[in-house]
Amino acid sequence: MAHTNILYSKTLDRYYIGSTESTIEARLKKHLSNHKGFTGKANDWIVVYNEVFSDKHDAVMSEKQIKAWKSRKEIEKN
Repeated sequence: MAHTNILYSKTLDRYYIGSTESTIEARLKKHLSNHKGFTGKANDWIVVYNEVFSDKHDAVMSEKQIKAWKSRKEIEKN
């Protein structure tokens, strides 16, 4: 199984779009940890969207589709 997810940080007022084969709980724990990546800039990320797929390819395709919107309004509408 794989997941496509959208996280939101109130501190940064930003969304993060990603996909993973980990559980959503494990992935969120990684994003909340102190690290050098984009999500390491805040520690208040919450999952606002999560979709489960049978394989990584489908999850990545969904992630790319969401990123192609390039629109906060589109993310918030869906």
